Amino acid sequence: MESLGYTLAIILILLILFLSSAIRILREYERGVVFRLGRILKAKGPGLILLIPVIDKMVKISLRIIALDVPSQDVITKDNVSVQVNAVIYYRVVDPVNAVIQVENYNFATSQLAQTTLRSVCGARELDEILIHRAEINDQIQEILDEHTDAWGIKVTNVEIKYIDLPQEMQRAMARQAEAERDRRSKVINAEGEFQASRRLTDAAKVISRYPQALQLRYLQTMREMTYESKASTIIPVPLEMFKYIATKGSFEEEAPPPEEEPPEENPDLQTGFDPEQAQDDTPFDPDAKPSS
Repeated sequence: MESLGYTLAIILILLILFLSSAIRILREYERGVVFRLGRILKAKGPGLILLIPVIDKMVKISLRIIALDVPSQDVITKDNVSVQVNAVIYYRVVDPVNAVIQVENYNFATSQLAQTTLRSVCGARELDEILIHRAEINDQIQEILDEHTDAWGIKVTNVEIKYIDLPQEMQRAMARQAEAERDRRSKVINAEGEFQASRRLTDAAKVISRYPQALQLRYLQTMREMTYESKASTIIPVPLEMFKYIATKGSFEEEAPPPEEEPPEENPDLQTGFDPEQAQDDTPFDPDAKPSS
């Protein structure tokens, strides 16, 4: 009886060990790649999986999305600027069999491929393009990674550049450039405002010249504004007709006619038409006359 009890106990222990090594339970997001005598069968799961002890081996693969933090990479851009770029990559396993048999460690392989791709893509761009067209660079990196990892059963879902670390000299240069750009915009806006104001003033001057009463109303409005600004000041209004009179008098003095010039003296020779040279030529010829010395 005692030997029978020992036998049953040993059988029970062996049965428990057999079941513990033969039964596997996989969660919903897990798959098991089963190898039987070194040859792959297929991916199983989720749920209860039965294995043959010692003969079957199973490798668990998670199908959830993995967030991979790419370390900071020293990159020299196309315009010879040294920057440090960091990114994050989101990927998941879509084919557990290829993820096991095509690559030794798909996490490490994807990380190394992401680092080299990040350096090559950013190195082919200028600094301004990296800062402005970040979404385009993300799509390009994702396309390259997805193309290379497709044979491993990996699907890259998203790539995002986290930050770009610039040198201090470049940051100061960019700050000066941004400040100069803001100054330029402010000057352009100021000039545009002056231009619009000059056009409005021109229109106002035309209206005032057409309706003189508008100038009187503007004069009264200016006096009211002056009283609001300084209550201690004393304002003495002067009629506008006085300014008109002064302006009209000044214009008359400026337009005074010049003094009359005396007429030139008349030459009696011009009045009679006498020419002395012609008179000498008209003297009669005398043969007995002696030549003048």
